[in-house]
Amino acid sequence: MKKPLRGKEEYLIGIDEAGRGPLAGPVAIGISFIPKQFQKEVFSFLKKSGLNDSKQVKEKTREELYEMLVIFKKEQKIKWEVMLVSAKVISKKGISHAISFGIQKGLEKLKIKTIEKNTTLELDGALKVPQGNWKKSSIIIKGDSIKPSIMIASILAKVTRDRHMKKLSKKYPQYNFEIHKGYGTQKHRDLIKKHGLSTEHRVGWYKV
Repeated sequence: MKKPLRGKEEYLIGIDEAGRGPLAGPVAIGISFIPKQFQKEVFSFLKKSGLNDSKQVKEKTREELYEMLVIFKKEQKIKWEVMLVSAKVISKKGISHAISFGIQKGLEKLKIKTIEKNTTLELDGALKVPQGNWKKSSIIIKGDSIKPSIMIASILAKVTRDRHMKKLSKKYPQYNFEIHKGYGTQKHRDLIKKHGLSTEHRVGWYKV
């Protein structure tokens, strides 16, 4: 941040995930961290961009928004992290554990332990509030289409995961990950029947 993190400053965190339901690939957890002094500027930008739920925004627009968020991060107006939790962990521990684990690790990377009491959390839908001495926390149904902090987290998670799946498609071209991003489309299911499961598939999530 441009200024040292001081005890009297207030902060807002938004958390969302992408990739809860696919048959393959990691789940991505996006975490946005916005000081109160920059919220008006950041949220005004989102409004002008017409941002809604990241799943309802065209891929090109998501990419443009992501790059703008990268600039905001470089300018130290916001901080953010995206954690990818592997298909292996999901297969072994379950999706709920994987998401909670990703949230905790992301918060640790942001290094905000000393300012928890001045920080408000906003989480999308089915997410659980992580442990912490938070000023306030809210779980908001369809938060990724209502709350700007969650919208940002949603964009970060979605773009990061999509890019990751495109990289995986080069290693496993037979599954067309770059097209369906690991979700259970009929084409994807047909390819699994043809080639079997890869190490990037979530064991137990698919039954022939």
